Formats: sequence, C-alpha cells, structure tokens
Amino acid sequence: MSASAQRIALLCGGYSGEYEISLQSAETVEKHLRASGFEVYKILITRAGWNYIHPSGQHLAINKNDFSLTWDGNKIIFDAVFNIIHGTPGEDGRLQGYLDMLGIPYTGCNAITSAITFNKAFCNKVVESFGIVKVAKSVHLVKDQPVDIAKLAEHLPYPCFVKPAEGGSSVGISKVKTKAELLPAIEKAFAEDQQVLIEKFIKGREFTCGVMGNGRQEITVLPITEIITQREFFDYVAKYTPGASEEITPAEIPVHLANRLRDAAKTLYLKLNCRGLVRIDFIWEEETADLYFLELNTVPGQSANSIVPKQVRAAGLELSDVYRQLIEDCLQRAATTQVSPYDP
Repeated sequence: MSASAQRIALLCGGYSGEYEISLQSAETVEKHLRASGFEVYKILITRAGWNYIHPSGQHLAINKNDFSLTWDGNKIIFDAVFNIIHGTPGEDGRLQGYLDMLGIPYTGCNAITSAITFNKAFCNKVVESFGIVKVAKSVHLVKDQPVDIAKLAEHLPYPCFVKPAEGGSSVGISKVKTKAELLPAIEKAFAEDQQVLIEKFIKGREFTCGVMGNGRQEITVLPITEIITQREFFDYVAKYTPGASEEITPAEIPVHLANRLRDAAKTLYLKLNCRGLVRIDFIWEEETADLYFLELNTVPGQSANSIVPKQVRAAGLELSDVYRQLIEDCLQRAATTQVSPYDP
C-alpha cells in the first residue's frame, strides 16, 4: 500500500440474522477497494465487541471513544467508513448517528433516512403519503401491546405476509394462507423483532432497482431486475441459493413499464433523502397495472449472489469504480458540511 493511501474502515457483521450475508458482502467490497488502492481495515461488529481483523487472524479491539485502532504502538484513524452491515446496527441509523457524533464520513444514507426506511411499517406510511406508488394495506403489531389475534385473523385477507418490521434478507417472513397459520407466523416474526407487519398479498411481478446518487440530483438507476421464483415467495433460500430463483437483468419488460419503474425509484430516492447506493423493490400488479412499493434497502447485498453487483455489471460498470465513487461522495459530503474527523 502507498503511504498516501486512504484508510477505509470496512464495517461488517452486525447483530441480526443477516450477519453471514454481511460477511460475504464484505469479501466482495474488500477485494475491489484493495484493487483500487485503498488501505482497507475490515472491522467486525458483534455484540461481543468491535474488532479489527488483521490478515494474520488476530483480532484487535476498536476504541469506541473515537473509533480508532492502535497497532504496534501507533494510533490509526480512518479517512472514511464503508458500511456493509445489513440489518442492525448498520442499516437502522444507529451506527450512522454514532459516526455523525464523531464527525467521521461514511458511505450510504444518513441516520434519519436509515431509521425510517429500515422500519417497513413506518416507511410504508411515509411512501404512501408521497402518492407516487401504491402501498399494500397492512396491520402493524408491537410486542407486548394487546391485540386480539382471533379477531384479527377473522378480518385479514388471505393469503397475506407476516414479517418483522425491521429486518432483511426475508428472515422471519411467512406467507400465511389460512387463519390457523397466522399465530405461528406472528410468533416467528416476533422472534426476530419487536414489531411485526402483516401485509396484504399483492399478486404480480416483482422488480428491483439499484439506485446510485450523490445528493446533487445526479441519480443513476441501474438496469432493472425481474425476480422469478418457484418458491412461495422470494425468501432467504431463493435469495441466496444459486438456482433457486431466476433474476433477469435487465428485465424483459415494455419501455413504458421500465420508465415507470425508473421514475418511481428516482423520485423515492430523492424524497427519502437517500445517498450512495440503495435498492428499491416493487410489485407490478398486472391485473390493475398498479405499481406497489415493497421496500427500500439502504445497504444492499454485495455478495456473489446479490442482485446489485449483477446490475452494476449489466450497466457496463466496474464494482471498483462504484465503490470508489461511494467513498469519494461521502468524503465530499463531509467536506461541504465542514465536518472534520476527530474534531475535539
């Protein structure tokens, strides 16, 4: 590494069921950042501790007071953070708020946008208020708050989805077809989160759009992917098992539908004040031609089987260039807001 190479802290791991996917994403990001000349420090975030993983396998604790590392008697500070933690605390605003307090630049959305979009129930309400796309009808449950499950079961349309309100990679999600399946599905979702969303099933075609921007309205929508799976829905197995689903990139759809998806993705990106690289999922209901918002991921997967890297390649771009752009953007953002890392 050059002595002048920028030091990047690559955060991975996390506290959720997406831990393993984050580690896989980190492998991809680390390889491309190193190839671009960055000095990469992979930092594993777990409930047991925050540790730099030295290439020798040695774990060195991070000083959380200023997010620094001491190695061979030298204090190492970072020029920027590349966040690749899916789920909490990297996708829900917690780490973003911590880094903001320290004045350390980081990739991706800010704390408020991350927190709002991470909670599916709250994000749906915000997106619905924009009037850009439709949002499926839903019921929001909070753990330990009273609810009459029997009464609820009587009035739900079946099939429906029961999912953790805060979570990703389809962990804890169930497709419920009968009243008898509802309570076990709710219990399964509550095992992953303190809040649960019960959402009406929308029959249609599923599309996902990777979107990149730098906050100056220079927004790029990557080639659209259509997701086709033979399973009940695009669950964890379908997402991460090769051959379990078909992901067609670019989607084979009419120009008018592609334009509609791109416009919706770009508008939502702006209105939700997103930064960096996100992925936005939609359902197109063919019968009515209505476009439904599904969810927005502020830290989309970058593993070998993840969708966004495939979209990047389909756009004729290099992952190393995309990752470099994300770092340059967060450094520029810090400079324009006059945020200096490690200011006393």
